[in-house]
Amino acid sequence: MKNKHLKTIGAALLVTLIICSFSVMAFAAGDVAGAVENTWNAAKGQVQQVVNNVVFPVVDMILAILFFVKVGTAYFEYKKHGQFEFTAPCILFACLIFTLTAPLYIWTII
Repeated sequence: MKNKHLKTIGAALLVTLIICSFSVMAFAAGDVAGAVENTWNAAKGQVQQVVNNVVFPVVDMILAILFFVKVGTAYFEYKKHGQFEFTAPCILFACLIFTLTAPLYIWTII
């Protein structure tokens, strides 16, 4: 039993030693912040176009579907228990309004 554990520990140490011997330290040379800023400035228009034309409409559609489903389930709960729960539909509606208007101001923040 001891022999089995020693073999396992030895194999783990061997793998660790191999990984450490083949890994190379990488250091950033030069102006990293400037490189990131230049890359962002070059791709900014494409990122904005994709986010405005793809991401926000998808999020809006998902929130709209969730909102109408939640309003429907809240109505059925109202018919069953006599009390309408406003919290979840209001939160979904606020999120929907936020994401519908986000393309107007989000790029001035970022």
